[in-house]
Amino acid sequence: MDYKKHITVVEDWPIEGIRFKDITTLMQNGGVFKQAIKDIVDYAKDLNVDVIAGPEARGFIVGCPVAYELEIGFVPVRKEGKLPREVVRVDYGLEYGKDVLTMHKDAIKPGQRVLITDDLLATGGTIEATIKLIEELGGIVVGAAFFIELTELNGREKLGGVDIKTLMQY
Repeated sequence: MDYKKHITVVEDWPIEGIRFKDITTLMQNGGVFKQAIKDIVDYAKDLNVDVIAGPEARGFIVGCPVAYELEIGFVPVRKEGKLPREVVRVDYGLEYGKDVLTMHKDAIKPGQRVLITDDLLATGGTIEATIKLIEELGGIVVGAAFFIELTELNGREKLGGVDIKTLMQY
């Protein structure tokens, strides 16, 4: 399927010069959204994953239906102060500063095969931080799946040898 037909490109948002890729138009089309999720589910099956992890908030949009379809768990990766129990945390750099991601300390069991999901792979910083959290808990990141990849930002380079699935590239 040509998923790009279902993405709205918004010029100069959130700042001038940015061509924002809006996935909400893809999600509003039930059949297209279902097929996108199915494509990621098929990828996850090939990797024999045990659990899905996704950073907030759009990683939840992608990962929860994938986990549901596979009948496996979903692990939310949240910003600091959003999870109610003991967490592991990682500081990571953004283009414009620093941020912190957290995960419940008991969310991933040693040896579990984890697929990371998100809507977009850009610079790779958020996914790199997510990988660090998973590995700190003994999980094995076997892949990462995205609706969109912005290839000019070279996010793949930060993810080392992690297998990557994208449904479309810009």
